[in-house]
Amino acid sequence: MLVIYQLLDLILGVVYWIMIIHIIMSWLISFQVLNMHQPFVGQMWTGLNKLLEPIYRPIRRFMPDTHPLDLAPLVAFVGLIALRSIILPAIFL
Repeated sequence: MLVIYQLLDLILGVVYWIMIIHIIMSWLISFQVLNMHQPFVGQMWTGLNKLLEPIYRPIRRFMPDTHPLDLAPLVAFVGLIALRSIILPAIFL
């Protein structure tokens, strides 16, 4: 049982850091610190969006449309933190 907990915690930890990178990168792109015309930046942004879009899409269906501000990453991030620190230990420990 402990092995399953550690595996799920590892997976959620990796998703946590991918979301952190995506959020910081979106800020840097918004403030024009990063240029989307650079190949590395464009490829990394596309890859992160493809990884995280399956998480964000269901949240966007239920959230109100706040067009310039996308709240789906914030809701997903808070949900991930709750899952990792509250729900997962309550189930396994």
